[in-house]
Amino acid sequence: MNSACGLLIQPAGFTIDRATIYLKRKTMPRTVTTILNDVFGYDTFRGNQQEIIDHLIAGQHSLVLMPTGGGKSLCYQIPAMVRQGTGLVVSPLIALMQDQVGALRQVGVQAACLNSSLPIEEFREVEKQLECGELDLVYLAPERLLQPATLELLDRCELSLVAIDEAHCISRWGHDFRPEYLLLDTLRDRWPELPMLACTATADQRTRREIVDKLRLGDGRTFITGFDRPNICYRVTTKVNERQQILDFIRSEHLGDAGIVYCLSRKRTEKFAEFLSSHGIPALPYHAGLPARVRQKNQERFLVEDGLIMVATIAFGMGIDKPDVRFVAHMDLPKSIEAYYQETGRAGRDGLPANAWMAYGMQDVIMQARLAENSEADEQFKRSERQKLDTMLGYCETVSCRRQLLLEYFGESLDERCGNCDTCLEPVDTFDGTEAAQKLLSCIVRTGQRFGALYIIDVLRGSESERVLRFGHDQLSTYGIGTELDVWQWRSVIRQLVTRGILAVDLEGYGGLRLTSAARSVLKGETELHLRKETAMIARPSKPKKKKATAATLLDTGTEEEFTANQALFENLRELRRTIATEQEVPPYVIFHDKTLVALALHRPVDGADFLTISGVGQTKLERYGERFLAAIRENS
Repeated sequence: MNSACGLLIQPAGFTIDRATIYLKRKTMPRTVTTILNDVFGYDTFRGNQQEIIDHLIAGQHSLVLMPTGGGKSLCYQIPAMVRQGTGLVVSPLIALMQDQVGALRQVGVQAACLNSSLPIEEFREVEKQLECGELDLVYLAPERLLQPATLELLDRCELSLVAIDEAHCISRWGHDFRPEYLLLDTLRDRWPELPMLACTATADQRTRREIVDKLRLGDGRTFITGFDRPNICYRVTTKVNERQQILDFIRSEHLGDAGIVYCLSRKRTEKFAEFLSSHGIPALPYHAGLPARVRQKNQERFLVEDGLIMVATIAFGMGIDKPDVRFVAHMDLPKSIEAYYQETGRAGRDGLPANAWMAYGMQDVIMQARLAENSEADEQFKRSERQKLDTMLGYCETVSCRRQLLLEYFGESLDERCGNCDTCLEPVDTFDGTEAAQKLLSCIVRTGQRFGALYIIDVLRGSESERVLRFGHDQLSTYGIGTELDVWQWRSVIRQLVTRGILAVDLEGYGGLRLTSAARSVLKGETELHLRKETAMIARPSKPKKKKATAATLLDTGTEEEFTANQALFENLRELRRTIATEQEVPPYVIFHDKTLVALALHRPVDGADFLTISGVGQTKLERYGERFLAAIRENS
């Protein structure tokens, strides 16, 4: 795939005259509304987009928190097109720059980026465009931006604003910390007259304060659109047979859909990708240990091909703007709510229904705790990581609405249960677990507080294993007193007691369980515990109670004959989109999103004016693709 950055290369059949562009940029009036309608093809702004845009156009600083897919990019792209000069966008990854620049060029916006992926002649051409004032936006990574030669180049250019994308990277308390972001405050000294916008999809209150302080945005405003992604269904299950669980989940709900499966280690990504592929589900691995050319090829395939699954470590995702990812699955416990929210947010960016599915077990807890404890960070940072892990565990084991808990973490509230998470769709049974907890705690004490969960469960259930007999624990008073609960229930009790701080895990040894000071009141009967009731059946992936909503269900608005005709037209439009994308060597979704194709199939526009009424169609896309898509619609009418 050719780079989306560099020369002002347009789709086949379109040419650009540099003098014409320059003249148009200097003389043609550009208003917020005309840009939204004619360039991006949308009728109205969402949420507080317009307020943010007006604030930046007026030359004011701001911090913008908006959920993934909520339209953060428009908040600085439109002001950059309205204000005189070129908008400077700081972006952490080349892939993210390429994606945004490619999409902007499809709608006729003059954008480019400067990074190491460009051949030298393209790099020089972008520099010329900058100096001539021909670009609306230029994207750079912080490392490139802060080089003396780059700063000197930008000093010779007319700049309109500075936008810091993925601004949470500036915080050492965040999950994607990038030390280079800490130096971006120097931009305020170098260009004090430029308004600065910092934006991110995920930041708790501590991270927000750090962004504002380190970028010196104290005289600006903070805009929080909200963290809720109502189209995502959140579901958590315990690991039973993890390979079969993910296979069943994909086969039953997402066969043929694009998705991301996150694993903690490189080895697990490769094993899961191989497993899914061997069962007829196209999947590719992605992790930092793969050769760069392999990672690049796999990423390009994921962007371009339909129905491909990427099995990846957290090294994958930040630079991906693919709107039709229908699910994100976690095969291991994320280290924090922030990381979980950021990763699950890559599903359903187009606003259509999507799933966030996770399987986890006690071993995940031990692994994440050890990673935090063995890091070279100071004790304050380790303590923060432990608190984040505890919160993540609480989310997994909750009996209340998951969305309410998730939003509460980011300082928001949801008055009623969401109705779109597993605890709402399948309410969790609870039981008085006080006696079970007392038996468990007593058994841990009598075995010396040095054994792991599985061994303690063996003793409680009266196992005659060689190990239990060898240690003589079949002679303990707690031997065999826990047969009323099965293995899965005892595992759940242990996880819940760890989550509540009643049990702790020995991270330096072999994961042995020990009591904390909070266990005393439980043993004395002073504390009553209500725990979630879990069985092996509940531990398996459950089928959603809601009807799966895909493009097919959106097309199903009339009789069976009408549905068949709509679906046939939609598939033909998808094939045309794929053909055009191949011709231009860009991902299909930068031509049109699925939602736009659905609208075209349902409304069947007959001419250019009618075509422009479809959401996602602007003047440039009408000129470039209107006739081909109108012809395809006429052929299927």
